[in-house]
Amino acid sequence: MPPPVDRSELPAEALALQAMGEGLLALARQQGLPVGLKDAVDGRYVHINAPLAALLGMAPAEAVGRTDADGFDASLAQALRTADQTAVARDSVQVGEHRFELRGERREFNVLRVPCALGGRRLLCCVWQDLVPQRQRDAQMKSALEQIEREQKASQALRRELADQGLRDAATGLYTPSHFEDQLRREVDLSNREHREFALVYIALDEFSDRVRQIGDRAQERIHEAMGRLLRGNTRAMDASCRIDDRHFAVLLSGVGLATAHSRMEGLRRQVATQLIVVDGQDLGFTVSMGVASFPHTAHSQDEVVQACQSALAEARRRGGNAVALAAIRFDPVK
Repeated sequence: MPPPVDRSELPAEALALQAMGEGLLALARQQGLPVGLKDAVDGRYVHINAPLAALLGMAPAEAVGRTDADGFDASLAQALRTADQTAVARDSVQVGEHRFELRGERREFNVLRVPCALGGRRLLCCVWQDLVPQRQRDAQMKSALEQIEREQKASQALRRELADQGLRDAATGLYTPSHFEDQLRREVDLSNREHREFALVYIALDEFSDRVRQIGDRAQERIHEAMGRLLRGNTRAMDASCRIDDRHFAVLLSGVGLATAHSRMEGLRRQVATQLIVVDGQDLGFTVSMGVASFPHTAHSQDEVVQACQSALAEARRRGGNAVALAAIRFDPVK
């Protein structure tokens, strides 16, 4: 340890730095931090503890009277010396960060430099704080948080998938009838509140060809899959489509009027009519009939729009199938 000093001979600023230096020495001893006292003029150590001496590659007694250049490479020693001189010149506490390779190992330290005086001699107290363990803990914490976030996202995705599976038909990927009814109910409420329109479409598979009937269930399954793809591809995220049963489907077109709905469904009808399905090397085709109704032009309630849609579908089938029929527009009497 450095010799005691007569504090009465020191000015107030020096006393403060002296007290700080002694406090740092005590703290370093408690926490095992590398610490040393250097001559402010030539940078030689007048006191050094075991952890800092170990960084220099020396025993504490051997390091006294030595400089950083005796233990570190030239570039690091020069960087340390420059930082030391800055702290001494400013006569204030300075903190610097130093990154370097030491005996093949990457090291990072914060070095706290406090100028002080002992027995009229200007010294520099240097306390080293190893940043690597903290950085490693920070990296481990970050990795753990990222893992937790990934697991939470995966869990949320799984929950959404499981919830979605309960709302969709497995064969077609379309909504189940019960969920479609909920969507339709919400759309009616929204349209009533905001005075907006929507269209409802009922779709029926026309009579299958002899080849489809001969192949049986496998052919019908492929037709259902094709209808699911076509309906999903021809509807927007705000729309909804469902499989009602083995031969019937429904589509809800949000914010769409009768004319636009007719145009879109006519395009879908043509796509269906040209769709080819291959089963057992045979090309199979199918057609559909569609009935289109709109709210509020052809109906003023949920039950009415469904009935109007069913009536339009029946009309399309009476025409021989492979057709799109529109529900009649209602004209309320003038009061």
